[in-house]
Amino acid sequence: RWLYGKQICLFYAFCGVLFGICSLSTLTILSTVCCLKVCFPAYGKLMREHGQILIACAWTYAAIFACSPLAQWGEYGVEPYGTACCIDWRSTNVNAVAMSYTVVLFFFCFILPCGVIVTSYSLILVTVKESRKALEQH
Repeated sequence: RWLYGKQICLFYAFCGVLFGICSLSTLTILSTVCCLKVCFPAYGKLMREHGQILIACAWTYAAIFACSPLAQWGEYGVEPYGTACCIDWRSTNVNAVAMSYTVVLFFFCFILPCGVIVTSYSLILVTVKESRKALEQH
């Protein structure tokens, strides 16, 4: 069972969501930057300031979704096994607001980033394959 009280549970869940979403956001940004550099070199010029802005955007994006349950859109709670804390998935069965948070979280923090990553790396593979064909013809 969870031993550390409600406040530590909220902090633990908040950190898990924040760092998880930030990690996926950063991977999404990296795949997009790689795609731009490989597939569209004219647009792939990235300055230090651009990188700093992109990282700040990843953290802000993650913070918005991690802070939402603290602002009563969604809920944090003990996991079903009771040994850790995360988003209270059971509350989505009885609370429409928690359900909306879960749906939005699923789309914007899973489907969209994964779609961007798959698309970026697919474009990179296509570009590399076309470049290889062009080199073989010469």
